[in-house]
Amino acid sequence: MALLRQIAAPESSAGCPILARSLRKSGIPRASKDWDVLKAVLLLSTVALSSACRLDMQVQPKQNPLSHSDFFPDQRSERPPVEGTVARGQLHDDTYFYTGKSGSAPGNYMPFPVTKEVLERGRERYNIYCSPCHSRVGDGNGFIPSRGFSRKPPSFHIERLQKAPLGYFYDVMTNGFGVMPDYASQILPQDRWKIVAYIRALQLSQNATRGDVPAGQTVPSKPPMFRGQPGSGATLPVVDSEISSHSEEHQ
Repeated sequence: MALLRQIAAPESSAGCPILARSLRKSGIPRASKDWDVLKAVLLLSTVALSSACRLDMQVQPKQNPLSHSDFFPDQRSERPPVEGTVARGQLHDDTYFYTGKSGSAPGNYMPFPVTKEVLERGRERYNIYCSPCHSRVGDGNGFIPSRGFSRKPPSFHIERLQKAPLGYFYDVMTNGFGVMPDYASQILPQDRWKIVAYIRALQLSQNATRGDVPAGQTVPSKPPMFRGQPGSGATLPVVDSEISSHSEEHQ
């Protein structure tokens, strides 16, 4: 009876509306149904309290990032990588592909075949990253030098750069040269080589001789014929291939 009176106290029944209602009516629970309700309430309370306990990784001993540790002699919780560890995708076992050098000297060959797709990708990347200074034809008269840049870049068509090995251009893009910053973070190694191929194509296009011209091709080539207006800065010209081919046949 003493236990029931203690349970029936107002402060203990405040959180149990069913039990409080039963106590207000009769003072103590008399029916077996009331006892079942009381047992259910006590069981639910026990489950709710026990579910707050978490015995998992959150309560195990651990170190916060870059925290002090007395376990290691250098007192650092962060451990250096195991010697020889290489991050995924950073093996770079092809030295020439990633440096453009054979030993300590620039190489003079492409690490993969040059196709039309390679040159088109090289032209696209060149026009984005290189033409602002070097211009689209590679003569060094880009937009930035025309606005007062302190040092004009050299033309790709001077004798020194015409004779420069291919690996030289790759190395300059990778590490920079003079006031030119490196573009290693902006341009992927594969795209750097494609730009190199396009630079060589620019040099050939501006310095070709009659011996470099295929049979049946005139030098200089006739200008293309356009449909309507040649276009403006906002629109591209439309080449009339039928008129252009007809004029070439009658040369």
